[in-house]
Amino acid sequence: MTGRPISAATRLFAVLGDPVAHSLSPALHGAALAARRLDAVYLALRCGDREAVGLVRGLALAGGGGNVTVPHKRRAAEAVDRRTGAVERTGACNTFWSDDGAVWGDNTDVAGFRGAVTALLPEGVAGARVLLLGAGGAARAALAGLLDDGVREVAILNRSVDRARELIRGMGAEGSATALDGEGALSGEDFDLVVQATSLGLHPSDPLPTSLDRCGGVGAALDLVYGREPTRWVRAARERGVPAADGREMLLLQAAAAFRRWFGDPVPMAEMRAALNERDG
Repeated sequence: MTGRPISAATRLFAVLGDPVAHSLSPALHGAALAARRLDAVYLALRCGDREAVGLVRGLALAGGGGNVTVPHKRRAAEAVDRRTGAVERTGACNTFWSDDGAVWGDNTDVAGFRGAVTALLPEGVAGARVLLLGAGGAARAALAGLLDDGVREVAILNRSVDRARELIRGMGAEGSATALDGEGALSGEDFDLVVQATSLGLHPSDPLPTSLDRCGGVGAALDLVYGREPTRWVRAARERGVPAADGREMLLLQAAAAFRRWFGDPVPMAEMRAALNERDG
């Protein structure tokens, strides 16, 4: 919240998803709005796939905007009028706003993912071999970021191998990525980084997407899911002695990029990070 009274001039921003109660985006953006003393509020709105399209367009055209999380990122890409290169490339949209009567969409997850990888692996992923779990919107952003940073090879493991192949073809990554046909293909394979890009972990009862014990050596593990506590995936990796991080750094960096789309510079990063750390405590 901004601390300002809400009026007819207050701009409404929201994160749309299902589930969305766990989202830390309202805390991050609330801190940023207060720091900039902007007349706007940011909420978390749970919605279905059909409602997401109307909310994207309605919020943007009313002078606000917002973010999109699972499972609506691909649907949001279809709902906007203008798409940045990141949306065109990934087919997923996580940030929306309006300009000159048109609804715009961006995918700031790509920049957020690249920053999160750098925080976990300061040496970067150039020349690295990466295992990517999932083939949805988050996986698309991850694959784009990995390709941008010069990864040597990406092996994609998804419940549907056909969807993994579709992702590779759709992003023109045939020369750098391969689809694994089942978990048996992991036996003894070494990876510099394993990225967990499925939605598993949003619910406490969710199973792990796979076990790192199926792999050989693993240099680091990154979970794009986050929660109030470290995710099961992060805990399992650390128990195996693998350096691991959840999706909070990616959340922070993509949020900063989204804030810049809506309000321009300066982006109050210190306040946003403090809000994130406060939730960690």
